[in-house]
Amino acid sequence: MSDDLIQRVLKVIATSKRIPLETVAIDSDFQQLTIDSMDAVEILFALENEFDVSIPDDAVRAVRNVRQMCEGVEKLLAAKPADPAVKL
Repeated sequence: MSDDLIQRVLKVIATSKRIPLETVAIDSDFQQLTIDSMDAVEILFALENEFDVSIPDDAVRAVRNVRQMCEGVEKLLAAKPADPAVKL
């Protein structure tokens, strides 16, 4: 998992929760960060916008910590078809 992906997820969580970025770590669990179900929905939408992915609702229910969230985003990005408009 790339440091860039982790930092982007941490920033989305911190911004959505309105907490300092340094209080969010890859090993933080949602209970420590006082993320409730309403916060999780807000974070979900923010992550979908940040990474241009669609996160299935059932997948979100199983996520309990930041690492699992990063891993989930990473899997969605890996499964995402390459943009044909982007040429290398």
